[in-house]
Amino acid sequence: MIRVTDAIVLDEAEIEERFVRASGPGGQHVNKTSTAVELRFDVRHSPALTGEVKARLEALAGGRLTQDGVLVLFSQASRSQEMNRQEVRERLFALIRQAAIRPKPRRPTKPTYASKLRRLQAKTRRSAVKSMRSKPTGEN
Repeated sequence: MIRVTDAIVLDEAEIEERFVRASGPGGQHVNKTSTAVELRFDVRHSPALTGEVKARLEALAGGRLTQDGVLVLFSQASRSQEMNRQEVRERLFALIRQAAIRPKPRRPTKPTYASKLRRLQAKTRRSAVKSMRSKPTGEN
């Protein structure tokens, strides 16, 4: 069991990891070792997450979420398989922690009287600038 927050505890079986070969430079080492990590986490079928957290996590995941609701994270930053594994798990836990925070509801506010006046004065000034750019009418 992995404790992500005080309220969220993930089962180790919910996280699926696959080790693949990393791309890019690295010579013989990169060609013979599978150090890159692909982590898959089924958001929609996770019993550890509430409905609200699942919805926020799906929104945060964006393009990293498959149509089936599986979050796919990939890491190949390090030459060490274990470091890549730790890094990709921390990214998953950070996403879940961020999704667990309920956003504050926005309270709509009305503009103050002074801000309305400032806006109207700015519009008047801008209008005067633009009217000065026009061609003279020729009435003398």
